[in-house]
Amino acid sequence: MKKKNTSLIAGILCLAAAAAWHSLDVKTGIQATGASWQMGQYLLLSALVAAFAAVCGYFLLEKNIPWSFPKLAVLMAGGLGVLYLFVLPPLSAPDEISHYVSAYRLSSQLTGQPQRDRYGRVLLRAQDAWVEDLDGDFIYEPDEDGNLQVTEESREQAVKLGETLDESAYELFHALGINGQYAPERTAEIQAQGAYVSSTYPPVTTTPLAYVPQAIGISAARLLGLNTVCLLYFGRLCNLLFFIGMLYLAVKRIPFGKEVLLGVALLPMTLHLAASFSYDVMILGCMFLLTAVCLDLAFEAEQVRIRDVVLLAVLAAVAGPCKMVYAPMLGLCLLVPVRKFGGARNWFASAFVVAGAWAVSMYLVNSQVITTYATATEADSYVAWAEEAGFSMNLLIHNPVLLVRMFYQTMVWNAKDMHITMIGGWLGNLDQVLDVPYLVVWILTLCLIGLALKIPAEQIRMNLRQRFWIGFLAAACVGLTMLSMLIAWTPISSRVILGVQGRYFLPFLPVLLLALKNHTVVLTKDKNRSILYLMCCLNGYALVRLFSIVCIRL
Repeated sequence: MKKKNTSLIAGILCLAAAAAWHSLDVKTGIQATGASWQMGQYLLLSALVAAFAAVCGYFLLEKNIPWSFPKLAVLMAGGLGVLYLFVLPPLSAPDEISHYVSAYRLSSQLTGQPQRDRYGRVLLRAQDAWVEDLDGDFIYEPDEDGNLQVTEESREQAVKLGETLDESAYELFHALGINGQYAPERTAEIQAQGAYVSSTYPPVTTTPLAYVPQAIGISAARLLGLNTVCLLYFGRLCNLLFFIGMLYLAVKRIPFGKEVLLGVALLPMTLHLAASFSYDVMILGCMFLLTAVCLDLAFEAEQVRIRDVVLLAVLAAVAGPCKMVYAPMLGLCLLVPVRKFGGARNWFASAFVVAGAWAVSMYLVNSQVITTYATATEADSYVAWAEEAGFSMNLLIHNPVLLVRMFYQTMVWNAKDMHITMIGGWLGNLDQVLDVPYLVVWILTLCLIGLALKIPAEQIRMNLRQRFWIGFLAAACVGLTMLSMLIAWTPISSRVILGVQGRYFLPFLPVLLLALKNHTVVLTKDKNRSILYLMCCLNGYALVRLFSIVCIRL
């Protein structure tokens, strides 16, 4: 007990020391801007981080968890997620502006408001248009329906909210609060010209189900007549609540490896995405639960019930169209023995239902995209952002050596970047200034490995064949991810595949880690709770560090 007390106190003292150190950066920023209120918020953040670490440490180290482990997962991931929600404000996450626009469109549909103009662009309320144009550079022209369109020339210099997260973002949200309106004179001028403004960002082409939580939050804010700040935070908060709910179900259902699943959920990158508008939340939630259900059916349940098959079909249908590259994850269903279905006939029927649900949803949402990529020739392949030709499937089929070379060079040269962006070394829009030190990234990595290792008296449930199968599925997901970015995002002049981010590996990371458990490398003591407490403290350090970085980024 004394050793546990020491660990708990040591963690809190280290957080206090880190907070004191980074307060010097906050003070420097205040001296340059005069925003003295930031020190108050920083002290509040530091106090919340220390108090949260103390509570989590109490349940993890001092008690034999009076709560169930799923409830503890909700406490840890939920508390840290809320802190990330405010430290890294709206539209600062990767591609978050596009996800926000997509959720806004669905919100308009849910509330019976106009959702798109005749050109397919998403319509925004006049008071919400400023998030795409902080400096007022947009010039509007009404279209035939009275909706305001942004001229092509005025789009070039416009600055959007969260594009570069710096001190001015904190100033903006502090000034607006829950009642303020950004540039009210400009908003009044826009409203005088038209009721709705067409967004300059196209919605993401995917299933609308990926944006239901965010759209519910946005709709609530709109129906309550709240300002844009509340609208942004409501949408993000609902997405976080959905993630926490799915995590709870997954941790509750998974028969072993609960600590591993929670460890992946506690990575800075996972928490940052969970507290954003990103549809990665839907993917992560569905894949975590899919993993839990498959492992439960394979190693714990006595038989497969109809509702289990329905649940797997729903998860496949919802998550499949978001990112096609996770299709191999359905191979986890093959871990379930045929006898648990009551015979081969029931097995084939269940497989047809799950695979059919995935195939139908893919056809309804992504058939055009699949056809375009599959039939594109070298002449058709063009990477717009690079303004040059790209790789086509036809080229890669006829030149497999080129494909292997691109894969090899990407893994050799970009492995570190993928590692950093998987754990969360660069947050915001993968902003290298908003960083978590690489040493911390490695400590978090070792934490995950430690959680995955066998502990005394633990039974290894997976045999070698099953572990190899899971490794194959994970490799297939990685390969499809790299192939998709090679075709869609990489210009022909590049020597590596561009756009491959480590966060794309998070959906299958828990089950891959569980497959590493073996009899050769074994922990002599059960340190899982101490590891989770360490991860909590490391997130606390990341939060105070990130806040201080934003404060001095002028």
